[in-house]
Amino acid sequence: MSDENQEKQDQPMIMVPTDDLDTVSEDSDTVDQLAMELATLQQSTKRIAIIGSRNLPITHQQIIETLSYALVMQGNTIITSGGSSGTNAATIRGAMKSNPEKLKVILPQTIGQQPSDVQDQLIGVPNIIEHADRAMMTLADASRICNREIIDDCQQLICFLSHTSNTLHKAIEYAEESHKVITAFYLD
Repeated sequence: MSDENQEKQDQPMIMVPTDDLDTVSEDSDTVDQLAMELATLQQSTKRIAIIGSRNLPITHQQIIETLSYALVMQGNTIITSGGSSGTNAATIRGAMKSNPEKLKVILPQTIGQQPSDVQDQLIGVPNIIEHADRAMMTLADASRICNREIIDDCQQLICFLSHTSNTLHKAIEYAEESHKVITAFYLD
């Protein structure tokens, strides 16, 4: 017996079942969904939502600002909400430095209900959507609805959150149900 045949005999054999290799999955919804997600990823420009935590260290805010700037420079439209600190504020700063016309800010309520620093940050943003119909809601409830509206308007969601961010986890679940491309960055 040659050395080569001896080596083949000494190697463990791995059996791969081939029973169902010739069948195609009947779940055409999954195939269609994968095709849609692939098409979204391959598009040269997209509507990208960026949402996330308010409580971020300055280094994370700088990363988000740079990401937002770069995405807009590539021709993407960025959709976010208002915020005096954290993810939304950094997203707005980055997009405004790049091209304000490519930024869409959807507020949970009205500009007048935002803190003064948020109102100041929104000066010069050409595309702001307010919701006076949510003026009597708590900010938490209005924010949940706002996140859904932002997700409905995008093709891709980028979310910065911690593992304990219940509202943001629900937003990701909604994006999954809506078949969006999702990138989640956990900060803890």
